[in-house]
Amino acid sequence: MYKNLWVFMSIPALLSMPMAAHAADTSTDETSSTQVLQNSKPQWYTGSLVSPSGAMTQKGMFAWEPYMTYSQPVGYLNSNGSSGPLHPRQKAVSNFTLYKYSITDSISIQLTPVISYRWKKGDNTSSGLKFGDLPVDLMWRYVDADPKRYIPALSIFAGMAFPTGDYNKLGRAQDGVGAGAYTFRLALTEQSTYTLPGQHELRLRVWSTFRRAVTTAHLHDVTSYGTTSGFKGRAQPGMYGESGFSLEFALNQRWVLALDLARDWANGAHLRGSNAGKKIDTIAASSGDWQIAPAIEYNWSPQFGVIAGVSTYFAGHNTGFDVSPQVAFNSVF
Repeated sequence: MYKNLWVFMSIPALLSMPMAAHAADTSTDETSSTQVLQNSKPQWYTGSLVSPSGAMTQKGMFAWEPYMTYSQPVGYLNSNGSSGPLHPRQKAVSNFTLYKYSITDSISIQLTPVISYRWKKGDNTSSGLKFGDLPVDLMWRYVDADPKRYIPALSIFAGMAFPTGDYNKLGRAQDGVGAGAYTFRLALTEQSTYTLPGQHELRLRVWSTFRRAVTTAHLHDVTSYGTTSGFKGRAQPGMYGESGFSLEFALNQRWVLALDLARDWANGAHLRGSNAGKKIDTIAASSGDWQIAPAIEYNWSPQFGVIAGVSTYFAGHNTGFDVSPQVAFNSVF
């Protein structure tokens, strides 16, 4: 689920980071009779930090999972992948909350609003808390898991991100938290569970997401796209997405070690307009990164658990990278 200079290149990719996601998309527990231990003690999971979960398994279930994330910028990866310093560094504290409701035994709806507070060193001004763009997804599990036959659970997501975040006529550039465009969202997910020697469970998730803006953003003055006072025009956000996998290894029924590895990519935004009579028509460079997120889970029951860990970027190009400690509480009713 949340990149500094990258905002000038591809604002949608910024909004998809883990505090926003990586992105995203986060995870909830979806324990079912086909995905439990083959003994008397079913395994309990919270879900890893980055991986999206599929549709829930019983009609009427409701999941609520708030994330708290602190984003500490570390540097910048240039076009050839070399790292360099980044100044000034824009820090952020964000609350990313997942709400999911199961409409049927295989179809769920999910909302993931984000509220963030951003600041830069030496900048004492503040516009307060910011509400980002609002993603709404409908998800369908079209294959149920069958561990005995090594068949995983397969789900597909489709949805839209609504442009509710500030992006236009900003008091300062760091207040930009939105793309200003409606964005189509599509994802495919796989989840499977395996019993290892010693009755330790290993859960695997594999996913791939795709995002494409279906409208353009109308811009004036200072915006999320790096424009300055006097600018007037529009921007077409670039396509972006993420692919990855996660592993969750059960130490026992309550304690679980989790690890995500993901690859993010983004095309640059197309900016058109004018400023002080000068015509502007540019396409920002594409960008990408590799993200890793180790974490540890503790579960009180099948319905309640907590996860804490850190996500960071260790490779990429044309992007800022940071270290993001985060903690989330998962509950299913």
